[in-house]
Amino acid sequence: MRFRLKYISLATAGVAALALSLPVLGQSSPESLLPPGFGEPQPAPAPTPAPSPTPTPRPTPAPGPVSSLPTPPPSSGPVVRESSSGPSVAAGSSSSILDLNEDSDLSELDDALQPQYYLAASARRSLRQVGVLTENTGGIAADGFGAEGGQYLTNLIKNLNGPIISRWASILLRRTLLSKVDSPENVNPADWVAERAWRLLLIGEADAARSLVLKVDGGNFTPRLYEVAMQAHLATADPAGICPYVQGGANISDAPTWIMFRPICASFSGEQSRASALLNDAQRKKVATGIDYLLAEKTVGAGFQGRRAVAIKWDDIEYFNNWRFGLGSATGVEPPDRLYEQAGRHVQGWRARAPMLSRDSRMKAADTAAAIGVMSNTAMVDLYAATYDDPEASDDLKARASTLRQAYTSPTATGRLDAMRTLWMRSDGALTSYSAKILTARAAARIPASADLNDSGADLIASMLSAGLDRNAAAWSEKLVSGSDAWALLAVGAPDQSVTINNDAIDEFADNDESSGQLRSKFLLASLVGLGRADLSTVEDITNDLELDLNGSTKWTIAIRSAAQRGQAGTVAVLTAVGMQGRDWTAMSPLHLFYITRSLKRVGMEAEARMIAAEALSRT
Repeated sequence: MRFRLKYISLATAGVAALALSLPVLGQSSPESLLPPGFGEPQPAPAPTPAPSPTPTPRPTPAPGPVSSLPTPPPSSGPVVRESSSGPSVAAGSSSSILDLNEDSDLSELDDALQPQYYLAASARRSLRQVGVLTENTGGIAADGFGAEGGQYLTNLIKNLNGPIISRWASILLRRTLLSKVDSPENVNPADWVAERAWRLLLIGEADAARSLVLKVDGGNFTPRLYEVAMQAHLATADPAGICPYVQGGANISDAPTWIMFRPICASFSGEQSRASALLNDAQRKKVATGIDYLLAEKTVGAGFQGRRAVAIKWDDIEYFNNWRFGLGSATGVEPPDRLYEQAGRHVQGWRARAPMLSRDSRMKAADTAAAIGVMSNTAMVDLYAATYDDPEASDDLKARASTLRQAYTSPTATGRLDAMRTLWMRSDGALTSYSAKILTARAAARIPASADLNDSGADLIASMLSAGLDRNAAAWSEKLVSGSDAWALLAVGAPDQSVTINNDAIDEFADNDESSGQLRSKFLLASLVGLGRADLSTVEDITNDLELDLNGSTKWTIAIRSAAQRGQAGTVAVLTAVGMQGRDWTAMSPLHLFYITRSLKRVGMEAEARMIAAEALSRT
């Protein structure tokens, strides 16, 4: 065997900073989602919370990192779904109209005007299981977290304090967090829902977060769930949706957002006199200042019979926050690109899926949204098709949409492939390059397998596998050169072992591997062993030459191995995301990839394991 022996440099940060002893995964925490731009009012003592089931302490504005991974208790192929989260449920409110003057006791009047709802016991939703997806709709089993305690699971989710490098791990995490699962012990079920929804927001899944929050009756809300509900509705640019929760939220929190939503919701109910009085009162007390106050005033003017004309100018605004995104987008004055650049990439997921924004704005965010798992191939193609037909779309975007049209409809395979190459080469950026593969996945599946196209085989297969089209990709298995990039993708990504896997082929792949420290070869070996397609003893010489140790152990490897042994698909899915945090794939550990693929296969998620393994090869 002819290997260049190199040691791989392992960066330590991110999850390692959480005392997980993970060898890689450097990343920085995403920016807080809570709106800070309210003139920095002086903090005031929190009001006494209103009675609610199992009250919890008032949470901090954002979940902080956990000092260490909790120790789990002792150990006592499906179809890959790329679809988006389930539908959300809208809620509304009403109240009577009352003219107010500026001397009125606004708080007392506001409390008196709140509608009262009474639900029979039979109409109340149980907190025993809360979720949107079932096993039949893409979720995991109700007992997917086994008997794990709520504190342990909550801490696991809080360990997800950085971006997830794998699109497929993010998709799996979304499905897991949205699943209708048994509520764990020793944690309030509403707080358990809140942490799941909060994490969905941080991976760009604003619609999913809101739909999960709406599965809990308002009478069961805790302070933490009120807080997350506010952020979920701002992230979906849905200010009206938060109105049913404003009174409850204001009762347990003195956050300025709740105060400013009182006049907004009064306006939405057609009570313009009351909205004006509440808005004037907030202005006198400087609850919000500058553009944050103006956005509230503009939103009030968007209510029923609102007659306020407010000009919003972003020229002097330096900071991005949820309030500015949510109300700006809802009223047609979204923040400029320079403010979006300050936010984490999860905000691009919100932006790409926001139907009220212009197609130009959504197209700017689509590449990032697809690469992080928020947009599917179908959603991407639909957005491009709408842009192609939009007379207001820019010429550049129309040209790109026209190229995609050729990739799907050109009468010859050569013409379709040329159009795909144009899209693949549009940018050197890692996210854009991968999103272009997602965009063309079904077009790639229409190219007949041919040995004459071997030069493009790896790109076509990577494109198909990016959207889970594994059986279409497997049609190329007899047309490939053993040991090539295309062979490696099918070796780990095909639904069956459709290509010959032996030491000679692995050796050939490693000889041609130009990645830093032969990282791709290490990913290939780790995945093959994890998927059970190669025995560790038979590839021992190769692992030695690559300086690859798959017998290492950390707190994280112990946790995911233990969860897999107990058959806890949900716990394994969350730990997979925990183990795949970082800025890019160079921060990924082959040891982690080995445990991820092996553990996912053990709990019945081999398809997801294969897609993650193929992604590791196609993105490095």
